[in-house]
Amino acid sequence: MGETKRHGLLIVHTGAGKGKTTAAMGLAMRAWGDGLRVLILQFIKGGWTTGERHAIEVLARAEGRIELRALGLGFTRKGEKPREEHRRAAREALTMAEREITSGRWDMVILDEINYAVKFGLIAEQELGALLERRPMNLHLVCTGRDACPRLLERADLITEMRGLRHPFELGIKAQKGIEF
Repeated sequence: MGETKRHGLLIVHTGAGKGKTTAAMGLAMRAWGDGLRVLILQFIKGGWTTGERHAIEVLARAEGRIELRALGLGFTRKGEKPREEHRRAAREALTMAEREITSGRWDMVILDEINYAVKFGLIAEQELGALLERRPMNLHLVCTGRDACPRLLERADLITEMRGLRHPFELGIKAQKGIEF
């Protein structure tokens, strides 16, 4: 079989169930393993220490071609950081995303939890649409988070909706390291 010319895909992981970021990280590992250059920009998580962050840092030190940047301030909850700070961080992340998406440095860019940033009004749906228009045709772009906006869904090549059927939290079991984070 001959070499296939890469056609960049717009991939969306959305829905109320668990696994959106995990699925995107799986794609990142697969792409990295096949020699692609991968950038992961996290719009919400902020400085959380997670298993995927640790694994990607190890891969980046060992062979490069993969990078994770946590750009958000954490989840937006009442009584925590002012909404304007979250909005500023999301806008800075969007500016960085545009710069990196158009740079030619990456084969895949993952915009982790960008759907939340749109849902919570930290960035406008129109701004996401403008970003999608600037994507080079050979770049794979992955967007995660609940409640993906119509503009993103209309343009997507692949949409996966995560649906929860059972979750250990319902049984009083707290988040487990290595599973939820």
